[in-house]
Amino acid sequence: MKRRYFLLGTATLAGCARDRRPRLNVYNWSAYVAPETIPNFEAEFGVRVRYATYESNEEMLAKVIGGNSGWDVVFPTHNRLQPMRANGLLAPLRHEWLPGLSHLDPRFRAPAWDAGLEWGVPYMWNGTGIVYNRALHPPPARWADLWSPGLKGRLTMLDDPEDMLGACLKKLGLPFSATDAAQLARAEREAIAQKPLLRAYLNAEVRDQLVAGDVLAAQLWSTTAQQAIDAAPQLAFVYPAEGFPFYCDCAVILRESRRARLAHRFLDYLLRPAVSAKIVESTRTATANASALDFLPESVRRTPSLYPPRDTFDRGEWPRTLDAATQRLRDRIWTEIKSA
Repeated sequence: MKRRYFLLGTATLAGCARDRRPRLNVYNWSAYVAPETIPNFEAEFGVRVRYATYESNEEMLAKVIGGNSGWDVVFPTHNRLQPMRANGLLAPLRHEWLPGLSHLDPRFRAPAWDAGLEWGVPYMWNGTGIVYNRALHPPPARWADLWSPGLKGRLTMLDDPEDMLGACLKKLGLPFSATDAAQLARAEREAIAQKPLLRAYLNAEVRDQLVAGDVLAAQLWSTTAQQAIDAAPQLAFVYPAEGFPFYCDCAVILRESRRARLAHRFLDYLLRPAVSAKIVESTRTATANASALDFLPESVRRTPSLYPPRDTFDRGEWPRTLDAATQRLRDRIWTEIKSA
């Protein structure tokens, strides 16, 4: 799943050949820490961090799948934990080294994808919805509204098969993570029917087009949408009435790591409320750390795109891990949609 292409950030490559401090190798999504996050950790613990970034789960997995990548800590999305565990890529977490787990929001202390928090620490989360120009009347409220002829040429959908097919399935009243071939065929027909209305399938690029007013509505991740809204107050965001997905990125320690104790120190450092809050303010995302909210201004804590109210949150779902056969089918359908 290609996500956060739009986020701005650079890899921090710390240390040099003569630096004898212990080293931790961290591989994360781009722009997913605050400017001071890594330097402060290095200074406090007397270590150096080799820090680099990726733009998709697939990019990260391609590096670590062989079990000899050199990375210690990575941040897969929640529904990638199970296959990573099945492939022997993850080290079990030692809770006695993670006292900061007590800061997690109750919703993330026993998540369905890892009920015992055995493999990953919930880090940041986001959802997929619709960002739109307030000039639209009526404003979009459902996925179905993105099939309106009035949006022709000024509408984009994500260049992401999981989210794009998921929107088509939810429009039809079907499960976001459907595996039934007939249901997926119906979603494919919906996507192909929508194509004449689309400006493009876009991820990163759409933010600037929304701000400029060239695009009036877009399927988009909440973090991206909020960044666009911050730059252009004429924009707004809605979680569609039919339902929508949430994604949680989790900090994990790779089984190949020879720095388990230091890696746990880093995860526990990220669990500090003040550290998490700084990251939220810098990246405009939502933290799984409930205690961090006390360090955030009211304006951030009440941003509905990042922290939806309970009735909206309850309409969302956490996509589950798909079996290999279903994933191959979905990949084929996505190729057919793109080439139609």
